[in-house]
Amino acid sequence: MFLPLIFSFALTTPVHALSIDGARLNGTLQKLAEFGKNPKGGVSRVAYSEADKNGREYVLSLMKQAGLATSVDTAGNLIGIRNGSKPDLKPIIIGSHIDSVPEGGNYDGIVGSLSAIEVAQTLQDHNRFLRHTLKVIVFQNEEGGHLGSRAVTSGLTPDDLALTSLSGKKIGEGIGFIGGDPDRLEQGKIAKGDFAAYIELHIEQGGVLEAEKAIIGVVEGIVGIRRWNVTVTGVPNHAGTTPMRMRRDAMVGAAEFISGIHKLILKTHGRQVGTVGKIDAEPGAPNVIPGKVRFTFEVRDLDSKKLEKLYQDALSLAHRIEKENGTAFDFKETYNTAPVLTDDFIKSQIKAAARNRSFRTLGLPSGAGHDAQEFARLGPMGMIFIPSRNGVSHSPEEFSSPEEVADGAQVLFDAVELVDQR
Repeated sequence: MFLPLIFSFALTTPVHALSIDGARLNGTLQKLAEFGKNPKGGVSRVAYSEADKNGREYVLSLMKQAGLATSVDTAGNLIGIRNGSKPDLKPIIIGSHIDSVPEGGNYDGIVGSLSAIEVAQTLQDHNRFLRHTLKVIVFQNEEGGHLGSRAVTSGLTPDDLALTSLSGKKIGEGIGFIGGDPDRLEQGKIAKGDFAAYIELHIEQGGVLEAEKAIIGVVEGIVGIRRWNVTVTGVPNHAGTTPMRMRRDAMVGAAEFISGIHKLILKTHGRQVGTVGKIDAEPGAPNVIPGKVRFTFEVRDLDSKKLEKLYQDALSLAHRIEKENGTAFDFKETYNTAPVLTDDFIKSQIKAAARNRSFRTLGLPSGAGHDAQEFARLGPMGMIFIPSRNGVSHSPEEFSSPEEVADGAQVLFDAVELVDQR
Protein backbone atom coordinates (compact mmCIF):
# COMPACT_ATOMS: atom_id res chain seq x y z
CA MET A 1 0.00 0.00 0.00
CA PHE A 2 2.90 2.33 0.70
CA LEU A 3 4.28 2.70 -2.85
CA PRO A 4 0.95 3.49 -4.57
CA LEU A 5 0.28 6.19 -1.99
CA ILE A 6 3.59 7.90 -2.78
CA PHE A 7 2.93 7.57 -6.51
CA SER A 8 -0.52 9.15 -6.21
CA PHE A 9 0.87 12.03 -4.14
CA ALA A 10 3.60 12.72 -6.73
CA LEU A 11 1.09 12.97 -9.54
CA THR A 12 -0.99 15.66 -7.92
CA THR A 13 1.58 17.75 -6.09
CA PRO A 14 2.48 20.87 -8.08
CA VAL A 15 6.07 21.80 -8.68
CA HIS A 16 7.22 25.28 -7.65
CA ALA A 17 4.55 27.34 -9.37
CA LEU A 18 5.37 29.71 -12.20
CA SER A 19 2.91 32.13 -13.74
CA ILE A 20 2.46 32.69 -17.46
CA ASP A 21 2.33 36.30 -18.71
CA GLY A 22 -1.34 36.86 -19.53
CA ALA A 23 -0.78 40.36 -20.91
CA ARG A 24 1.91 39.10 -23.26
CA LEU A 25 -0.27 36.21 -24.43
CA ASN A 26 -3.27 38.43 -25.13
CA GLY A 27 -0.99 40.87 -26.93
CA THR A 28 0.12 38.15 -29.33
CA LEU A 29 -3.53 37.22 -29.89
CA GLN A 30 -4.26 40.79 -30.95
CA LYS A 31 -1.25 40.92 -33.26
CA LEU A 32 -2.10 37.62 -34.96
CA ALA A 33 -5.66 38.91 -35.51
CA GLU A 34 -4.22 41.44 -37.98
CA PHE A 35 -3.37 38.67 -40.46
CA GLY A 36 -6.53 38.14 -42.50
CA LYS A 37 -8.52 40.71 -40.52
CA ASN A 38 -11.91 41.42 -42.08
CA PRO A 39 -14.28 44.40 -41.73
CA LYS A 40 -16.60 42.44 -39.41
CA GLY A 41 -13.93 42.19 -36.73
CA GLY A 42 -12.94 38.57 -37.25
CA VAL A 43 -10.46 36.91 -39.60
CA SER A 44 -10.61 35.16 -42.93
CA ARG A 45 -7.32 33.29 -42.63
CA VAL A 46 -8.17 30.14 -44.53
CA ALA A 47 -5.43 27.56 -44.98
CA TYR A 48 -2.89 28.17 -47.76
CA SER A 49 -3.94 31.79 -48.28
CA GLU A 50 -1.49 34.70 -48.16
CA ALA A 51 -2.96 35.68 -44.79
CA ASP A 52 -2.33 32.15 -43.50
CA LYS A 53 1.23 32.14 -44.77
CA ASN A 54 1.97 35.54 -43.23
CA GLY A 55 0.32 34.57 -39.94
CA ARG A 56 2.43 31.42 -39.82
CA GLU A 57 5.60 33.48 -40.27
CA TYR A 58 4.58 35.63 -37.30
CA VAL A 59 3.88 32.55 -35.18
CA LEU A 60 7.21 31.03 -36.20
CA SER A 61 8.94 34.20 -34.98
CA LEU A 62 7.21 33.81 -31.60
CA MET A 63 8.40 30.22 -31.38
CA LYS A 64 11.97 31.33 -32.02
CA GLN A 65 11.69 34.09 -29.39
CA ALA A 66 10.59 31.40 -26.92
CA GLY A 67 13.88 29.60 -27.49
CA LEU A 68 12.34 26.74 -29.46
CA ALA A 69 14.32 24.95 -32.16
CA THR A 70 11.94 25.48 -35.08
CA SER A 71 11.22 23.66 -38.31
CA VAL A 72 8.43 23.00 -40.81
CA ASP A 73 7.65 19.31 -41.21
CA THR A 74 6.83 17.67 -44.53
CA ALA A 75 3.09 18.20 -43.89
CA GLY A 76 3.59 21.96 -43.42
CA ASN A 77 3.06 21.93 -39.65
CA LEU A 78 5.15 24.37 -37.58
CA ILE A 79 7.32 22.52 -35.06
CA GLY A 80 9.11 23.93 -32.00
CA ILE A 81 11.33 21.83 -29.73
CA ARG A 82 12.61 22.53 -26.22
CA ASN A 83 14.83 19.68 -25.12
CA GLY A 84 14.19 18.06 -21.77
CA SER A 85 16.67 17.06 -19.09
CA LYS A 86 15.96 13.35 -19.66
CA PRO A 87 16.55 12.70 -23.37
CA ASP A 88 15.41 9.08 -23.04
CA LEU A 89 11.85 10.22 -22.19
CA LYS A 90 9.34 10.68 -24.99
CA PRO A 91 8.10 14.22 -25.67
CA ILE A 92 5.03 15.98 -24.37
CA ILE A 93 3.21 17.58 -27.30
CA ILE A 94 1.06 20.72 -27.03
CA GLY A 95 -0.46 22.94 -29.71
CA SER A 96 -3.42 23.61 -31.99
CA HIS A 97 -3.97 25.54 -35.26
CA ILE A 98 -4.21 29.13 -36.53
CA ASP A 99 -6.17 28.74 -39.78
CA SER A 100 -9.78 29.94 -39.73
CA VAL A 101 -13.04 29.41 -41.53
CA PRO A 102 -14.10 32.24 -43.89
CA GLU A 103 -15.23 35.18 -41.74
CA GLY A 104 -14.22 33.33 -38.61
CA GLY A 105 -13.15 34.52 -35.17
CA ASN A 106 -9.92 35.30 -33.37
CA TYR A 107 -9.88 32.49 -30.79
CA ASP A 108 -10.69 29.11 -32.38
CA GLY A 109 -7.39 27.19 -32.44
CA ILE A 110 -5.43 30.40 -31.97
CA VAL A 111 -5.76 30.40 -28.17
CA GLY A 112 -4.33 26.88 -28.01
CA SER A 113 -1.46 27.61 -30.40
CA LEU A 114 -0.33 30.85 -28.79
CA SER A 115 -0.82 29.46 -25.28
CA ALA A 116 1.44 26.53 -26.18
CA ILE A 117 4.11 29.02 -27.25
CA GLU A 118 3.51 30.97 -24.02
CA VAL A 119 4.21 27.77 -22.06
CA ALA A 120 7.57 27.48 -23.83
CA GLN A 121 8.27 31.21 -23.35
CA THR A 122 7.58 30.95 -19.61
CA LEU A 123 9.99 28.04 -19.29
CA GLN A 124 12.54 30.06 -21.24
CA ASP A 125 12.03 33.14 -19.06
CA HIS A 126 12.79 31.16 -15.91
CA ASN A 127 15.43 28.86 -17.42
CA ARG A 128 13.35 25.87 -16.41
CA PHE A 129 13.60 22.58 -18.28
CA LEU A 130 11.08 19.78 -18.16
CA ARG A 131 12.23 16.19 -17.80
CA HIS A 132 10.52 15.43 -21.09
CA THR A 133 11.23 17.29 -24.29
CA LEU A 134 8.46 19.79 -25.00
CA LYS A 135 7.18 19.74 -28.57
CA VAL A 136 4.94 22.60 -29.73
CA ILE A 137 3.03 21.95 -32.97
CA VAL A 138 0.92 24.46 -34.87
CA PHE A 139 -1.06 22.32 -37.30
CA GLN A 140 -1.96 23.41 -40.80
CA ASN A 141 -5.52 23.33 -42.20
CA GLU A 142 -7.43 22.04 -39.20
CA GLU A 143 -10.62 23.61 -40.54
CA GLY A 144 -10.33 21.64 -43.77
CA GLY A 145 -10.54 18.31 -41.92
CA HIS A 146 -7.54 18.11 -39.53
CA LEU A 147 -5.23 17.75 -42.52
CA GLY A 148 -2.01 18.68 -40.71
CA SER A 149 -2.61 16.33 -37.78
CA ARG A 150 -3.96 13.58 -40.02
CA ALA A 151 -0.87 13.83 -42.23
CA VAL A 152 1.41 12.96 -39.32
CA THR A 153 -0.87 10.34 -37.72
CA SER A 154 -3.15 8.27 -39.96
CA GLY A 155 -1.80 9.85 -43.17
CA LEU A 156 -3.26 11.56 -46.24
CA THR A 157 -4.24 9.77 -49.44
CA PRO A 158 -3.64 10.92 -53.02
CA ASP A 159 -7.36 11.74 -53.15
CA ASP A 160 -6.93 13.99 -50.10
CA LEU A 161 -4.07 15.83 -51.76
CA ALA A 162 -6.14 16.36 -54.92
CA LEU A 163 -9.02 18.07 -53.08
CA THR A 164 -9.41 21.82 -53.56
CA SER A 165 -9.11 23.91 -50.39
CA LEU A 166 -10.99 27.11 -49.58
CA SER A 167 -7.96 29.08 -50.76
CA GLY A 168 -8.48 27.68 -54.26
CA LYS A 169 -5.30 25.61 -54.07
CA LYS A 170 -5.33 21.84 -54.11
CA ILE A 171 -4.23 20.37 -50.77
CA GLY A 172 -0.93 19.08 -52.14
CA GLU A 173 -0.18 22.45 -53.73
CA GLY A 174 -1.11 24.21 -50.49
CA ILE A 175 1.24 22.06 -48.43
CA GLY A 176 4.08 23.05 -50.74
CA PHE A 177 3.03 26.71 -50.57
CA ILE A 178 3.51 26.82 -46.77
CA GLY A 179 6.85 25.03 -46.82
CA GLY A 180 5.93 21.35 -46.64
CA ASP A 181 6.65 18.59 -49.13
CA PRO A 182 3.61 16.55 -50.21
CA ASP A 183 5.91 13.98 -51.85
CA ARG A 184 7.57 13.12 -48.51
CA LEU A 185 4.62 13.02 -46.11
CA GLU A 186 5.50 9.53 -44.86
CA GLN A 187 8.80 10.84 -43.49
CA GLY A 188 6.97 13.18 -41.11
CA LYS A 189 4.62 10.63 -39.57
CA ILE A 190 4.46 9.97 -35.83
CA ALA A 191 4.10 6.35 -34.75
CA LYS A 192 2.01 4.93 -31.95
CA GLY A 193 3.84 5.41 -28.65
CA ASP A 194 6.17 8.12 -30.01
CA PHE A 195 5.00 10.66 -27.41
CA ALA A 196 4.28 10.67 -23.69
CA ALA A 197 1.22 12.91 -23.81
CA TYR A 198 -0.68 15.26 -26.11
CA ILE A 199 -2.51 18.19 -24.47
CA GLU A 200 -4.51 20.81 -26.35
CA LEU A 201 -6.10 23.99 -25.02
CA HIS A 202 -9.13 25.24 -26.96
CA ILE A 203 -12.14 27.46 -26.62
CA GLU A 204 -15.28 25.49 -25.86
CA GLN A 205 -17.22 26.71 -28.94
CA GLY A 206 -20.38 26.19 -26.92
CA GLY A 207 -22.16 27.78 -23.98
CA VAL A 208 -21.95 25.14 -21.24
CA LEU A 209 -19.01 26.51 -19.26
CA GLU A 210 -20.43 30.03 -19.29
CA ALA A 211 -23.86 28.79 -18.22
CA GLU A 212 -22.38 26.71 -15.40
CA LYS A 213 -19.97 29.49 -14.37
CA ALA A 214 -16.99 27.14 -14.69
CA ILE A 215 -13.57 28.50 -15.55
CA ILE A 216 -11.99 25.34 -16.95
CA GLY A 217 -13.55 22.54 -18.95
CA VAL A 218 -11.94 19.12 -18.53
CA VAL A 219 -12.75 17.36 -21.77
CA GLU A 220 -13.96 13.78 -21.36
CA GLY A 221 -13.66 12.89 -25.01
CA ILE A 222 -14.39 13.98 -28.55
CA VAL A 223 -17.69 12.75 -29.87
CA GLY A 224 -18.17 10.35 -32.71
CA ILE A 225 -20.22 11.63 -35.64
CA ARG A 226 -22.51 9.68 -37.93
CA ARG A 227 -24.25 11.43 -40.80
CA TRP A 228 -26.70 10.30 -43.47
CA ASN A 229 -28.33 11.67 -46.59
CA VAL A 230 -32.00 10.75 -46.24
CA THR A 231 -34.38 10.64 -49.20
CA VAL A 232 -38.15 10.50 -48.70
CA THR A 233 -40.06 9.52 -51.84
CA GLY A 234 -43.77 10.14 -52.30
CA VAL A 235 -45.98 11.03 -55.28
CA PRO A 236 -45.93 14.53 -56.78
CA ASN A 237 -49.41 15.80 -57.69
CA HIS A 238 -51.54 18.91 -58.07
CA ALA A 239 -51.82 20.78 -54.78
CA GLY A 240 -55.32 22.01 -55.52
CA THR A 241 -57.04 18.93 -56.89
CA THR A 242 -55.60 16.12 -54.75
CA PRO A 243 -57.62 15.51 -51.54
CA MET A 244 -55.59 15.42 -48.35
CA ARG A 245 -56.45 11.79 -47.61
CA MET A 246 -55.26 10.70 -51.07
CA ARG A 247 -51.83 12.30 -50.85
CA ARG A 248 -48.45 10.60 -50.48
CA ASP A 249 -46.66 13.76 -49.47
CA ALA A 250 -42.90 13.41 -49.11
CA MET A 251 -42.67 16.68 -47.20
CA VAL A 252 -45.14 15.49 -44.58
CA GLY A 253 -43.14 12.29 -44.17
CA ALA A 254 -39.92 14.28 -43.78
CA ALA A 255 -41.53 16.68 -41.31
CA GLU A 256 -42.88 13.84 -39.17
CA PHE A 257 -39.44 12.23 -39.11
CA ILE A 258 -37.64 15.45 -38.19
CA SER A 259 -40.08 16.20 -35.39
CA GLY A 260 -40.10 12.60 -34.17
CA ILE A 261 -36.35 12.14 -34.10
CA HIS A 262 -35.93 15.43 -32.26
CA LYS A 263 -38.27 14.23 -29.51
CA LEU A 264 -36.64 10.80 -29.40
CA ILE A 265 -33.13 12.22 -28.93
CA LEU A 266 -34.38 14.58 -26.22
CA LYS A 267 -35.89 11.65 -24.32
CA THR A 268 -32.74 9.52 -24.55
CA HIS A 269 -30.59 9.72 -21.42
CA GLY A 270 -27.23 11.41 -21.95
CA ARG A 271 -25.66 14.30 -23.84
CA GLN A 272 -26.19 13.04 -27.38
CA VAL A 273 -27.28 15.52 -30.05
CA GLY A 274 -29.04 15.14 -33.38
CA THR A 275 -29.41 17.60 -36.22
CA VAL A 276 -31.18 17.97 -39.55
CA GLY A 277 -29.19 20.78 -41.10
CA LYS A 278 -30.17 20.81 -44.77
CA ILE A 279 -33.39 20.04 -46.62
CA ASP A 280 -34.53 20.23 -50.27
CA ALA A 281 -37.89 19.44 -51.87
CA GLU A 282 -38.76 18.41 -55.44
CA PRO A 283 -40.18 19.72 -57.62
CA GLY A 284 -40.10 22.74 -55.29
CA ALA A 285 -43.19 24.57 -56.54
CA PRO A 286 -45.89 26.08 -54.30
CA ASN A 287 -48.72 24.38 -56.22
CA VAL A 288 -47.20 20.87 -56.37
CA ILE A 289 -47.23 18.25 -53.62
CA PRO A 290 -43.57 17.34 -53.02
CA GLY A 291 -42.72 13.98 -54.54
CA LYS A 292 -39.22 13.80 -53.13
CA VAL A 293 -37.50 15.40 -50.14
CA ARG A 294 -33.81 15.09 -49.33
CA PHE A 295 -32.27 16.08 -46.01
CA THR A 296 -29.20 15.45 -43.88
CA PHE A 297 -29.43 13.68 -40.53
CA GLU A 298 -26.57 13.63 -38.03
CA VAL A 299 -26.02 12.29 -34.52
CA ARG A 300 -23.07 12.85 -32.16
CA ASP A 301 -22.11 11.17 -28.88
CA LEU A 302 -19.16 9.73 -26.97
CA ASP A 303 -20.63 6.20 -27.12
CA SER A 304 -20.50 4.27 -30.42
CA LYS A 305 -23.19 1.87 -29.21
CA LYS A 306 -25.54 4.74 -28.50
CA LEU A 307 -24.91 6.18 -31.97
CA GLU A 308 -25.89 2.85 -33.51
CA LYS A 309 -29.00 2.63 -31.32
CA LEU A 310 -30.08 6.13 -32.36
CA TYR A 311 -29.69 5.09 -35.99
CA GLN A 312 -31.78 1.97 -35.44
CA ASP A 313 -34.41 4.10 -33.65
CA ALA A 314 -34.38 6.45 -36.65
CA LEU A 315 -34.98 3.51 -38.99
CA SER A 316 -37.89 2.29 -36.86
CA LEU A 317 -39.43 5.76 -36.90
CA ALA A 318 -39.04 5.95 -40.67
CA HIS A 319 -40.69 2.54 -41.15
CA ARG A 320 -43.68 3.65 -39.07
CA ILE A 321 -44.07 6.82 -41.14
CA GLU A 322 -43.83 4.80 -44.36
CA LYS A 323 -46.79 2.67 -43.28
CA GLU A 324 -48.84 5.67 -42.21
CA ASN A 325 -48.53 7.90 -45.28
CA GLY A 326 -47.27 5.70 -48.10
CA THR A 327 -43.86 7.31 -48.51
CA ALA A 328 -40.52 5.49 -48.75
CA PHE A 329 -37.35 6.34 -46.82
CA ASP A 330 -33.77 5.68 -47.93
CA PHE A 331 -30.69 6.27 -45.71
CA LYS A 332 -27.18 6.57 -47.16
CA GLU A 333 -24.38 7.04 -44.63
CA THR A 334 -21.92 9.73 -45.73
CA TYR A 335 -19.74 10.24 -42.65
CA ASN A 336 -18.71 8.05 -39.73
CA THR A 337 -16.00 8.92 -37.19
CA ALA A 338 -15.57 6.98 -33.99
CA PRO A 339 -15.55 8.79 -30.64
CA VAL A 340 -12.26 9.06 -28.76
CA LEU A 341 -11.88 9.34 -24.99
CA THR A 342 -9.33 11.45 -23.19
CA ASP A 343 -6.71 9.80 -21.01
CA ASP A 344 -7.72 9.40 -17.34
CA PHE A 345 -4.30 10.33 -16.01
CA ILE A 346 -4.07 13.52 -18.09
CA LYS A 347 -7.61 14.46 -17.04
CA SER A 348 -6.62 14.04 -13.40
CA GLN A 349 -3.62 16.33 -13.87
CA ILE A 350 -5.69 19.00 -15.62
CA LYS A 351 -8.14 18.88 -12.71
CA ALA A 352 -5.29 19.09 -10.21
CA ALA A 353 -3.75 22.04 -12.06
CA ALA A 354 -7.06 23.89 -12.02
CA ARG A 355 -7.73 23.02 -8.38
CA ASN A 356 -4.30 24.31 -7.36
CA ARG A 357 -5.30 27.69 -8.88
CA SER A 358 -8.78 27.55 -7.26
CA PHE A 359 -10.46 27.39 -10.68
CA ARG A 360 -13.86 25.69 -10.85
CA THR A 361 -13.88 22.84 -13.38
CA LEU A 362 -16.55 21.00 -15.30
CA GLY A 363 -16.23 17.72 -17.15
CA LEU A 364 -17.80 17.79 -20.60
CA PRO A 365 -17.49 16.22 -24.04
CA SER A 366 -16.27 18.05 -27.10
CA GLY A 367 -19.03 18.19 -29.68
CA ALA A 368 -16.64 19.49 -32.33
CA GLY A 369 -13.65 17.78 -33.88
CA HIS A 370 -10.05 18.76 -33.06
CA ASP A 371 -6.50 17.82 -33.97
CA ALA A 372 -6.40 16.12 -30.56
CA GLN A 373 -8.63 13.30 -31.77
CA GLU A 374 -6.07 12.26 -34.37
CA PHE A 375 -3.40 11.96 -31.66
CA ALA A 376 -5.71 10.04 -29.32
CA ARG A 377 -5.41 7.06 -31.66
CA LEU A 378 -1.64 6.96 -31.04
CA GLY A 379 -1.20 7.83 -27.37
CA PRO A 380 -2.52 9.56 -24.23
CA MET A 381 -4.50 12.72 -25.05
CA GLY A 382 -6.14 15.44 -22.96
CA MET A 383 -7.97 18.68 -23.72
CA ILE A 384 -8.67 21.85 -21.77
CA PHE A 385 -11.60 24.15 -22.62
CA ILE A 386 -12.16 27.78 -21.68
CA PRO A 387 -15.54 29.53 -21.98
CA SER A 388 -16.87 31.03 -25.21
CA ARG A 389 -19.10 34.07 -24.69
CA ASN A 390 -22.71 33.20 -25.57
CA GLY A 391 -21.44 29.89 -26.98
CA VAL A 392 -20.55 31.58 -30.30
CA SER A 393 -17.78 30.28 -32.56
CA HIS A 394 -16.81 30.31 -36.25
CA SER A 395 -17.98 33.91 -36.28
CA PRO A 396 -16.48 37.38 -35.81
CA GLU A 397 -18.52 37.44 -32.56
CA GLU A 398 -16.37 34.65 -31.13
CA PHE A 399 -14.88 35.85 -27.83
CA SER A 400 -13.13 34.66 -24.68
CA SER A 401 -12.07 37.30 -22.18
CA PRO A 402 -8.36 38.09 -21.61
CA GLU A 403 -8.73 36.63 -18.12
CA GLU A 404 -10.23 33.39 -19.45
CA VAL A 405 -7.46 33.09 -22.03
CA ALA A 406 -4.79 33.63 -19.37
CA ASP A 407 -6.45 31.16 -16.98
CA GLY A 408 -6.55 28.50 -19.67
CA ALA A 409 -2.89 29.01 -20.55
CA GLN A 410 -1.97 28.83 -16.88
CA VAL A 411 -3.75 25.51 -16.45
CA LEU A 412 -2.06 24.23 -19.61
CA PHE A 413 1.35 25.21 -18.19
CA ASP A 414 0.65 23.67 -14.80
CA ALA A 415 -0.82 20.49 -16.29
CA VAL A 416 2.23 20.05 -18.52
CA GLU A 417 4.52 20.32 -15.47
CA LEU A 418 2.40 17.86 -13.50
CA VAL A 419 2.33 15.35 -16.36
CA ASP A 420 6.09 15.83 -16.76
CA GLN A 421 6.59 14.49 -13.22
CA ARG A 422 5.22 11.13 -14.30
